[in-house]
Parts: sequence; C-alpha cells; structure tokens
Amino acid sequence: MDKKELLLALNTVENEKSIDKDSLIEAIKGSILNACKQYFGTAENISVEIDATTGENHVYASKKVVDQKDLQDEALELTLEEAHEINSGLELGDVVRIEIDTKSFGRIVTNSSKNMIIQKIREDERNTIYNEFYEKEHQVVTGIVQRYSGDNISINLGKADAILTKNEQIEGEHYKPTDRIKVYILEVRNTQKGLRMRVSRTHPELVKKLFEEEVTEVRDGIVEIKAIAREAGNRSKIAVWSNDPDVDPVGACVGMNGSRVNAIVSELHNEKIDIINWDENPAYLIQNALSPAMVISVIADSDEKSAKVVVPDDQLSLAIGMKGQNARLAARLTGFKIDIKSETQARESGDFIEYDEEYEDEYYDEEYYDNEEE
Repeated sequence: MDKKELLLALNTVENEKSIDKDSLIEAIKGSILNACKQYFGTAENISVEIDATTGENHVYASKKVVDQKDLQDEALELTLEEAHEINSGLELGDVVRIEIDTKSFGRIVTNSSKNMIIQKIREDERNTIYNEFYEKEHQVVTGIVQRYSGDNISINLGKADAILTKNEQIEGEHYKPTDRIKVYILEVRNTQKGLRMRVSRTHPELVKKLFEEEVTEVRDGIVEIKAIAREAGNRSKIAVWSNDPDVDPVGACVGMNGSRVNAIVSELHNEKIDIINWDENPAYLIQNALSPAMVISVIADSDEKSAKVVVPDDQLSLAIGMKGQNARLAARLTGFKIDIKSETQARESGDFIEYDEEYEDEYYDEEYYDNEEE
C-alpha cells in the first residue's frame, strides 16, 4: 500500500468518524491476514507491520529453509537454493522473512479484505456513537424533528436518531419537520440493528435539567432542586433549597422579572411552574407546596405519611385546584397524603386545630390565630 495514501486515509477516517487510528490499523492488519489465509491457505507465519506515524507498511512471511526433497508446504518453507537467492549465507533450518506483494492477491481476495475493513469501521463508528450518547443518558439534548412514524416522532440528534414515543409526548404539542426540540434521554441501547434511543418530553427530570441549563446557581450546586412533581403540559411544582444563606433559591430560579423561569416555561410551551422553598419540616413543606393557596394549619404524621390541612373558606378551591391538580401535585412533591378542609368544614367535623406553641413541628398561621383571638 502507498504509505502516503494509507496515512491520509487513516487520518481522514479518524477525524471524520472519531475512530481511533490504532483500531483502524488493527482492522487493516486483520484483513491482510485474512487475505493471506485465502491466498496461501494459512496465515500462521505472516506478520503485518504498519507505522501509524509515517504510513510505512510491510507484510512478511516467515519460511523455514529445507532441502528440496523435504519440501512439503511452499507457504511455510522454501528450498536452500531459493534461500540463497535472498541471502547466500542462509543454511538448512534457518528461518527467513520474505516480503509479500499483496497486489498479487487478486480481485476476489482484495474485495474480501476491503469488506472486512469497512465492516470494522462501521462497528467502531457505531460503538463510538453509542459511547458518546451513553454518556448523555439522563441528560437534555437539542434535536431536530425529522418525521412522524405513526404516533411516534423521529428526532435527529446529530450523529444518531432518537424516537419520541406517543407516551413521552406532551399532549397538545405539535411539531413539523425541521422544528428544534429539547428532549430528555431516557435510554441508550446498542443493538444488532444499531443504536436505539428513547427520549421524553414528559419526564420530571426534563424540568430539572432545563433549570440546570438556565440557572447558574442550580448548575453550580448553590441552589438544589430537592423535589419535582409534574403533570406534563399543564403544571409543575419544584421545591428548591439554597446552600448559601445569602442566595434566595426561589428568586434565583425565577430570575430578574421572571426571565429565567419564563425561558423554561416557553420551552415547555407555557406549562405553569410553581417554585417553592424546600423545608425539612414536612408541615412547612406541605404549606409551601399548596401555594398559591393560603393555609391556616398543617398537622403532619411522618410515620403515616399523611397530613391534615385547614385553609380559609375562600381558599379551598384554590388549594385543591382545578380537577384537584394543585392538591395532587403537592402530595406528589411532598410524598404525603394530604386531607384538605376549609375552616368551616374543620370546625363542623371537630377537626379544627387550635394553635399550640408547643407543637414546633407543625405549621400554624400565627397571624390568623392572633386575629381570631382578637
């Protein structure tokens, strides 16, 4: 092989397909050994040398010098007379390396070797792409809508395509080819038929990753997203906590004039996002989670994972939300089963909770109780 052409080919494939040059050289060596086996019937005495820096390449056959009458296999042996043509100092029993001209192998053998190299390049390229996207599993990437396949959408992510199934699509969202879209990579698999990727627009982690992209404090770990509850396409609630007392976690996520959260809302096609403060005290966390509704009191049972909540009469519908959405998301966010009653309902059922300053682990709206006493 011409060393300049070989070196150019190695560098081109390495750069364009991100395949390691050493792997390509091993593929070429393997194809040459296979060609030798087809041509000579064996390759056990063949060695292939390729210099990755210069492109210099040689193929050698090691043969034992034997007497003419003892010659059995010309692929492995040569006579003393033939050996003397190479080096007059050779004797019986010596082993000599003879360079092989691979151009003499013929078209069939050459094509077979070529196909082996192509197959190896494709396998390495597939593995390289798999490794690249496997590292992005559970991350958000931007893709381009290609086409619809039934209810599924094919998304081009650059070097590979992903499938956005109907179950992972946000109800009401519609796309057309060439639209740019952000998706969360659920799974990356390397199959016999090639790379298979499943992505999602509905997964709660999509919201978290979008905040990591948009909010510097979240990306740097100053602000933590402790919990997420989501009904994709409608509303999400996230609970945030700051590791720096000088940083307001809710304010950081909202941004100046709502710039940060609005960018995420826009990406999610106007899905509402409630950002609340995380609290280790479940009663206070539940009170925050029911925002924007006002809460009079919360008694939480950590063992039973249940809580009783009392809200003002005019706040009951707001606390429950349309079709129960606000209460449902609050329950998912906190992990508690929440029983919400209006003040009137609580008094009628005898469940109204009187303020007791000894119960530090429960939530009371002290201003409300102060006004009630007055």
